[in-house]
Amino acid sequence: MAVRAVRGAVQLERDEAGHMEEQVGALLTAVLERNGLTTDDLISIWFTATPDLHSDFPAAAARKLGIVDVPLICAQELDIEGALPRVVRILAHIESDMPRADVSHVYLGAAAALRKDIAQ
Repeated sequence: MAVRAVRGAVQLERDEAGHMEEQVGALLTAVLERNGLTTDDLISIWFTATPDLHSDFPAAAARKLGIVDVPLICAQELDIEGALPRVVRILAHIESDMPRADVSHVYLGAAAALRKDIAQ
């Protein structure tokens, strides 16, 4: 079984814990579904949030989805002038036999502008 990495991002409409949980949950669900994964395929997930998000840890949404025995970590994204605001990004490491080219990276809503080259 190979180790692969899946990228994704979502832009929040507002900095509110419930909204973050909903949007990050939708992102994680889409990553799992589009790649035919279960939580058993997850090795770890890195979350980053732009500096304007303070309401909650993005990883809390993963725990509420039942991703409880996977290492998760949150970090702050670089504060770059002109960057898209209120964005949560993920980098999930997975076990999968799928070729790297077949990995489906998920950029929801306005976050699709971040990676037009790989956004599905």
